[in-house]
Amino acid sequence: MFEAQPQAELEEIMKGNVEFRQLYYRHKELDKKVLNAELGVLPVDESTLAQMKREKLAAKDRLTVMYDALHS
Repeated sequence: MFEAQPQAELEEIMKGNVEFRQLYYRHKELDKKVLNAELGVLPVDESTLAQMKREKLAAKDRLTVMYDALHS
């Protein structure tokens, strides 16, 4: 997520915005967990996996809104 944006820009946003930073790292954590669950490395049931995916998507949506608000 945000691969197209310069890393320095993201770091600057994260320095100045605690909510953005927390959501960004939570999204990364969920992304890793979802991938591991889908690969069978992390044993979770379908309900838990679906919940993680919903939370990951909600975090991404919120991050996108916050990012766009900073650049409008």
